[in-house]
Amino acid sequence: MTARGAGLRGPRGPVFEGVDLDVPAGGLLVAHGPAGSGRTALLLTLAGRMRPSSGVVRVDAGRAAGRIRARQAVAVARAEPAVGLEVRLRVRELVAERRWLEQGATPRRIVEAARLVGLRHLRGRALAEDLAPLEALQLAVALAFAARPAGLVVDGVDDGLPDADRHRAWQGLEAVRACGCTVLASALQPPADAGPDTVLLSLPARSADRLPAAPPARSADHRPTTCPTARPSGKGAAA
Repeated sequence: MTARGAGLRGPRGPVFEGVDLDVPAGGLLVAHGPAGSGRTALLLTLAGRMRPSSGVVRVDAGRAAGRIRARQAVAVARAEPAVGLEVRLRVRELVAERRWLEQGATPRRIVEAARLVGLRHLRGRALAEDLAPLEALQLAVALAFAARPAGLVVDGVDDGLPDADRHRAWQGLEAVRACGCTVLASALQPPADAGPDTVLLSLPARSADRLPAAPPARSADHRPTTCPTARPSGKGAAA
């Protein structure tokens, strides 16, 4: 996945702008920054759920990513408040819903995906709202990954997690990435042990109320004024 000069504007100004990044197939993007930096909107734009106001997003070796194409290739595990576990449902109901929505999400694949991300037991009778933060994250990832998408969006990976659970959350996403799925994630802080296939993108703080509550309408093109640039982690990374 490649983005050049990608930007999104809301009715009160830019949500993010001037984003340049290259994420290899099977790689991990971590967009990190404070609340209001446009992390969620960026991930949804890359996944084809939002229309960029400027710039270009491409997938699959340079082929232009139309919104329908991106939506078919990239699943969204969590991007709250737009996408998340329905807290009033039980785990078994969420599993049944996923099986109904995704033909490839068989019971066996859901169990395999849950174990892959570190969720050893699916507590079927538990309400989603009663799950621990890490357990809820793992369940959301497992349900979305069960259909084996080419890409996966996971927003707010470290939300509400202590240090030990953050490490386990990133380990689960690394396991997903190792299966060949490109992971597009966001967090307040990047993982401490980011590998060579991890692309880190730091986003500056912006106003948290620049997007409307309803799905955004088309907005006018604009010229980006700042250019946060993604950098690969590991040895030889640019500062």
